[in-house]
Amino acid sequence: MADVRVMATGLRFPEGPVAMADGSVILGEIAGSAVTLVAPDGSKSAIGSAGGGPNGLARGPDGALYLCNNGGNEYAQGGFLSTGPSKDYQCGYIQRIDPRTGETRILYSQCNGHKLSAPNDIVFDRQGGFYFTDLGKRRARDRDHGGLYYALPDGSKIVELVHPMLSPNGVGLSPDEKTVYVADTESSRLFAFDIVEPGVLRKEPFPAPYTGRLVCGLPGFQRFDSLAVEASGNIAVATLITGHITVIASNGNVVRQVKMPDVYPTNICFGGRDMKTAYITLSGTGQLAAMDWPEPGLRLNFQE
Repeated sequence: MADVRVMATGLRFPEGPVAMADGSVILGEIAGSAVTLVAPDGSKSAIGSAGGGPNGLARGPDGALYLCNNGGNEYAQGGFLSTGPSKDYQCGYIQRIDPRTGETRILYSQCNGHKLSAPNDIVFDRQGGFYFTDLGKRRARDRDHGGLYYALPDGSKIVELVHPMLSPNGVGLSPDEKTVYVADTESSRLFAFDIVEPGVLRKEPFPAPYTGRLVCGLPGFQRFDSLAVEASGNIAVATLITGHITVIASNGNVVRQVKMPDVYPTNICFGGRDMKTAYITLSGTGQLAAMDWPEPGLRLNFQE
C-alpha cells in the first residue's frame, strides 16, 4: 500500500487535478458541480461557476483553466457513481474559466453538428492546442459512443480525430509529442496514436484498433480512468476496482503497480520542484492525496 498523505476530504467525486507552483491543487468535483482549489493546508475554495459535471482540467497558454464538463449526472442516495444523465442534461461541453475573475464560459458544445456527450480528460500540446476525450454518456438501456478530439483554446476550431470509441477516458502526450495516448475505461486498454502534426493523426489500416495501436491491456476485471506521463515516457494510468496506479512503458510492459487506499483512484498528476510529487484523486472516499513518486513526472505544457 502506498504511503499517501491526505490533503483534503469531503470532495464530491474529485477528478482532473492540476498541480500549482505554490503546492495547491485545482480539481473538478463531478458530483459537486464545481471546480475547487485545495490549498496546501487543505482548505477549499471555489473557482468560477462550472455547473454540470466538471471532470478533466488543464491550464492553457493564457493561464486560464480549460475544463471537460460531462453536462451533469444523477446520483443514487449516498452514492458517488452516476445512475445516468441529470434531469437538466442537454450535452457535454468544454469550458474556459478565468482563475482570477471566475468568469466561466462555454467554448465548445458540438463538433461537425454533433453534440459533445461527456468530455472527460484534456492535455495541451506545445503549440497551444488541446486533445480531449469524450467518454460518451451512459444511460439505463443505451450509451453514446465516445471519441478523441482536438481543439484550439480561442474557440475557433474543433476536430474529431477518432470516433467511435467504447469509453475513452485518460489522455496524454509522449515527451516528444509524437504520440497521444488514450486509456479506455471498460476494456482496461491503453491505445496510442501517432501524431503527424498538431491535430492530425496517422490512420493505421484495418484491423488496427480505432486506427491506432494497442499498447497494453490488463487481465481480469479492472477499469482504466485518467493518466499522466512520466518524464521517462512511461504512462501512469489510474486503475479502478483493483485500486492501483499502473505504470506502463511505451512498449506495453507493465513497469509497476502502486496500490492505493481506495478502489477508485481516478486521476494522477505530477508537481513539486522536482516533479516527483504525485497528486491522486481518491474518488470513492472523496479525498485528494499526495505521495512521493519514484520517478519525475513529465512537466505539462503551460504548467505553472
